[in-house]
Amino acid sequence: MDFNNAAALVTGGASGLGEATVRALSAKGSACVIFDRDEARAKALAGELGGSATYAAGDVTDPAAVERAVEKAVAAGTFRILVNCAGIGWAQRTIGRQGEPHDFDAFKTVVSVNLVGSFNVMRIAAGAIAKTDPNEDGERGVIVNTASVAAFEGQIGQISYSASKGGIVGMTVPAARDLAPAGIRVNTIAPGLMDTPLLGLLPEEQRQALGAGVLFPKRLGHPAEFAELVVAIASNPYLNGETIRLDGGLRMPPK
Repeated sequence: MDFNNAAALVTGGASGLGEATVRALSAKGSACVIFDRDEARAKALAGELGGSATYAAGDVTDPAAVERAVEKAVAAGTFRILVNCAGIGWAQRTIGRQGEPHDFDAFKTVVSVNLVGSFNVMRIAAGAIAKTDPNEDGERGVIVNTASVAAFEGQIGQISYSASKGGIVGMTVPAARDLAPAGIRVNTIAPGLMDTPLLGLLPEEQRQALGAGVLFPKRLGHPAEFAELVVAIASNPYLNGETIRLDGGLRMPPK
């Protein structure tokens, strides 16, 4: 992958893992489109990065918004990289202590944003990437989706989140097979406990306790480490159809 001649679209790109990915790809020379619901943060990050980035506000579940973001990526350069980082969470058991059922709309919303949204962006972006000229290997681009270790070891109360992330893992191989004729690789990263703004809301004592449960190193993961893996995946043309855990050896307990 020649990053200097590649444009990238990063969903959820205004904060957390997405922001780190935008910074890493921009540093490698790629023109990045930051796609995020938070227009103010996306605009601010694009302004900070200058000519190497632009932004598109919108929701990953909205086909029209995704098409606009993809059009910006095509206009920014040779569109070759998609990284799906947009996602939300929800904590609720299948039934509560009094037997009350899980909020059905909440379950559908989490799956819609995390799983359906990732697929929505992937299908539209892949169509645009497929129109680029291939390199000497026949490669036209790469897609990196974001799952979670919750796809494999979902904790109590994580059923909606785990279902959505398990679906992303399940898409990886068939998407790679579907897009192979177009020269597009598909891989997934399953992060563990990452030091994102969500965990940043916790007291430092709780953050330290979470990090202590990691096998090694005993700390939360840095968003920059996620971004480094994105760059490595994009750089290695033989890496395809894989889900890679990035978790310091962590295996999540029930709660």
